[in-house]
Amino acid sequence: MIRVDLRSTCVASQIPYELWHGQITDPTIADSVIDRLLNKSHHIALAGDSMRSEAPVLS
Repeated sequence: MIRVDLRSTCVASQIPYELWHGQITDPTIADSVIDRLLNKSHHIALAGDSMRSEAPVLS
């Protein structure tokens, strides 16, 4: 069964997808993964400081 147009997949990464080729050492696999994940995708880039640094410390 093919998931295309049937299910959603959410991927969160601290590495911008432009740099994924450097993280996935096999260029064929990197091209395949990036092509499948970015096809018909919505890209949301967050900017700004981490919200974790503002969280209160629990004792």
